[in-house]
Amino acid sequence: MKISLKSDFPVDDAACRARTGKTMSEWFAAIDARGGAGAGRRETINWLYEQMNKDVWWPTTVWVEFERARGIVNKKDGLAEGYNICVTKTIAAPVAEVYRAFTDPAAGQWLGLAAPAAEGTAYSDDGGNSGTWLRLRPGKDVRLKWQTAGVNTATQVDGMFADKGKGKTGITLNHQRIQTREEADGLREAWAAAFERLKARLEA
Repeated sequence: MKISLKSDFPVDDAACRARTGKTMSEWFAAIDARGGAGAGRRETINWLYEQMNKDVWWPTTVWVEFERARGIVNKKDGLAEGYNICVTKTIAAPVAEVYRAFTDPAAGQWLGLAAPAAEGTAYSDDGGNSGTWLRLRPGKDVRLKWQTAGVNTATQVDGMFADKGKGKTGITLNHQRIQTREEADGLREAWAAAFERLKARLEA
């Protein structure tokens, strides 16, 4: 899976002011005035969303950059919570078939895996990404430690499969602990394109 490490917008004060009416530094001051990290991540992002006229990109960006500027990190690994992306797709195929296509390259090369999935084993794909299969529950969910090619920090992927009835399956993919906006936007675009390939293959 090829990933382009490019953000949708520049992460700087000029771009932020043009889109939201304030620079990132001004938003940082506003967050501090509301209690900073003590006001809660989700609550603050929701507040920013309303303040920024329901822009879907800048609230999380400003919060993650605020975390970085204030040195707010996870005590276990020393990293910021970072960006979390969610990609969904409904496919007209049974759960078992969709799950197999997700974990076995013999069922289709939509993801570019080099070998079938096995819990606790390493994986790699044709885009140079790599990691470890942490959990495999057939027909239910998968969990991966993910390493984007060209990025030093590992992230986590959770993929969930749900029977939508009438032979359809819903996939929900959460990709978490992404440290830069460039990687987050690149991964969101790459996963969306990969799911389109999966859907086209299984519905052909």
